Amino acid sequence: MKTKMKLLASLKIWVVIYPSITGFLALFGEPLGALPLYQRTFLLTICLVPWIVFAGVPLVDRILRAFSTKPTQA
Repeated sequence: MKTKMKLLASLKIWVVIYPSITGFLALFGEPLGALPLYQRTFLLTICLVPWIVFAGVPLVDRILRAFSTKPTQA
Protein backbone atom coordinates (compact mmCIF):
# COMPACT_ATOMS: atom_id res chain seq x y z
CA MET A 1 0.00 0.00 0.00
CA LYS A 2 1.43 3.33 -1.00
CA THR A 3 1.84 6.19 1.41
CA LYS A 4 -0.98 8.22 -0.15
CA MET A 5 -3.41 5.32 0.26
CA LYS A 6 -2.30 4.79 3.86
CA LEU A 7 -2.85 8.46 4.64
CA LEU A 8 -6.30 8.37 3.03
CA ALA A 9 -7.24 5.22 4.97
CA SER A 10 -6.01 6.83 8.20
CA LEU A 11 -8.07 9.94 7.51
CA LYS A 12 -11.19 7.87 6.80
CA ILE A 13 -10.79 5.93 10.04
CA TRP A 14 -10.22 9.11 12.00
CA VAL A 15 -13.30 10.75 10.47
CA VAL A 16 -15.34 7.81 11.75
CA ILE A 17 -13.64 7.08 15.06
CA TYR A 18 -13.48 10.60 16.47
CA PRO A 19 -17.24 11.34 16.45
CA SER A 20 -17.98 7.73 17.41
CA ILE A 21 -15.82 7.83 20.53
CA THR A 22 -17.07 11.30 21.40
CA GLY A 23 -20.71 10.20 21.07
CA PHE A 24 -20.12 6.97 22.97
CA LEU A 25 -18.48 8.79 25.86
CA ALA A 26 -21.18 11.48 25.86
CA LEU A 27 -23.85 8.78 26.14
CA PHE A 28 -22.14 6.28 28.41
CA GLY A 29 -19.22 8.14 29.96
CA GLU A 30 -20.83 8.84 33.29
CA PRO A 31 -22.21 5.34 33.93
CA LEU A 32 -18.94 3.79 32.79
CA GLY A 33 -16.93 6.18 34.94
CA ALA A 34 -17.22 3.84 37.91
CA LEU A 35 -15.44 1.05 36.05
CA PRO A 36 -11.67 0.63 35.91
CA LEU A 37 -10.00 2.02 32.80
CA TYR A 38 -9.30 -1.37 31.22
CA GLN A 39 -12.99 -2.32 31.46
CA ARG A 40 -14.13 1.02 29.99
CA THR A 41 -11.66 0.59 27.16
CA PHE A 42 -12.86 -2.97 26.57
CA LEU A 43 -16.51 -1.91 26.38
CA LEU A 44 -15.74 1.06 24.16
CA THR A 45 -13.70 -0.99 21.70
CA ILE A 46 -16.07 -3.99 21.65
CA CYS A 47 -18.89 -1.65 20.67
CA LEU A 48 -17.10 0.72 18.32
CA VAL A 49 -14.74 -1.49 16.32
CA PRO A 50 -17.58 -3.40 14.59
CA TRP A 51 -19.41 -0.10 14.02
CA ILE A 52 -16.32 1.41 12.42
CA VAL A 53 -15.44 -1.62 10.30
CA PHE A 54 -18.91 -2.61 9.09
CA ALA A 55 -20.78 0.71 8.97
CA GLY A 56 -18.68 3.82 9.54
CA VAL A 57 -15.83 3.40 7.07
CA PRO A 58 -18.06 1.91 4.32
CA LEU A 59 -20.38 4.91 4.77
CA VAL A 60 -17.46 7.32 4.41
CA ASP A 61 -16.29 5.39 1.33
CA ARG A 62 -19.78 5.64 -0.19
CA ILE A 63 -19.95 9.39 0.50
CA LEU A 64 -16.49 9.99 -0.97
CA ARG A 65 -17.35 7.88 -4.02
CA ALA A 66 -20.53 9.90 -4.58
CA PHE A 67 -18.58 13.16 -4.54
CA SER A 68 -15.63 11.90 -6.58
CA THR A 69 -17.64 10.29 -9.37
CA LYS A 70 -17.41 12.34 -12.49
CA PRO A 71 -20.72 13.15 -14.14
CA THR A 72 -21.31 11.34 -17.40
CA GLN A 73 -21.69 13.35 -20.53
CA ALA A 74 -24.96 12.83 -22.36
